[in-house]
Amino acid sequence: MDVLESGKMATKTLLSNKLRSALTMLGIVIGNASVIAMVGIGQGAQRFVAEQFESLGTNVLFVIPGNRDAQRTTVDLPKTLVLEDAKAIATQVPTVAKVAPQLQSRELVTYRNKNTYSSIVGTTPEYTAVRNFNPEEGRFFTQLDVKRNNQVVALGSDLAKRLFVNQDPIGKYVRIKDVRFLVIGVMESKGSVLGTNYDDSALLPITTMASRIVGENSPYGVSLTFISISAKSDASVEAAQFQIQNLLRLRHKVTREDDFSVQSQKDVLEIAGTVTSALTVMLAAIAGISLLVGGIGVMNIMLVSVTERTQEIGLRKALGATQHDVLIQFLIEAVMLSAAGGIVGTALGVGGILLIGTFTPFQAGISPVAIALAVSISGGIGVVFGVVPARRAAQLDPIVALRSA
Repeated sequence: MDVLESGKMATKTLLSNKLRSALTMLGIVIGNASVIAMVGIGQGAQRFVAEQFESLGTNVLFVIPGNRDAQRTTVDLPKTLVLEDAKAIATQVPTVAKVAPQLQSRELVTYRNKNTYSSIVGTTPEYTAVRNFNPEEGRFFTQLDVKRNNQVVALGSDLAKRLFVNQDPIGKYVRIKDVRFLVIGVMESKGSVLGTNYDDSALLPITTMASRIVGENSPYGVSLTFISISAKSDASVEAAQFQIQNLLRLRHKVTREDDFSVQSQKDVLEIAGTVTSALTVMLAAIAGISLLVGGIGVMNIMLVSVTERTQEIGLRKALGATQHDVLIQFLIEAVMLSAAGGIVGTALGVGGILLIGTFTPFQAGISPVAIALAVSISGGIGVVFGVVPARRAAQLDPIVALRSA
């Protein structure tokens, strides 16, 4: 009996027990769909993180206070960066285009009877260029506002909507930590990047922030949360990073370990990419366990099928079918069950990815490699888990099989 004839017989046998065949495939369907969806979501997360970083600019550097150990083990970073460091970087590092020192706090913002806690950022006019974050209405504060310690504020779009429902906030006053500020602008919508919601923030001149909100809490001047820097070009990022490190080591009189770190956008993106890749592999591996469970289900049902069809096997062998013919017959049935489950699971997985891309910010990707791998594994499961039932059927003695039936 040839393979084509065995395939036709296997198809008839599986179709004669539609419900059992469908339930047998269910584990394979769920496994395939899960693997494809998880890989797609992981790729979408990587793409989303990359887009978020690119929205901040590809040539951005961050100077963060404290050494690596302090950054990993403490919530409150050491106050080792001051405003004078930012000014020195701006004037003494030739590969730097713009420098935006940042002093951040979380305070109560009030307008009439509306109160909300929000992120308060003290910075300079260069912030808009460095972080690619511009006003949509009104204006941003100027260098004159910084010099005069003017009590002006630019609100994030979400914060403005919460405080000024159906009102124009420009020209009105809000209170931050019980200090009165004139609203001069509303920033464009930017969304969240790594847990920081730019739309839920209030931006003040850094001098006003230091003198009226947090105070000068460093003996060397205004301490900073961190410094954002834009290099003159993508090609000059590494040179800028090196020059900033050397300058700050001289200013801080570093003899052993740096009391700061300089990270480029690329460094942070690589870390985020490593994390999301690891999570993708972990999720795919967890989802792959259901493929194993599905394979065990296939083997279980095929063993039941061998028991049910003992008489048929004995009759076929009595009429001249060889062990090889019976083995191929049952292997084909197992592979057809697994392959059909793989195809249905692939369709469901792709459909799930498209739904995720429609209703979430993750533009999940359809990975041809993941699809090919999942379908191949499904077919392989049919072979691996179908061998035991097939061999059991092939080794049945025809006389014993007919007698036991």
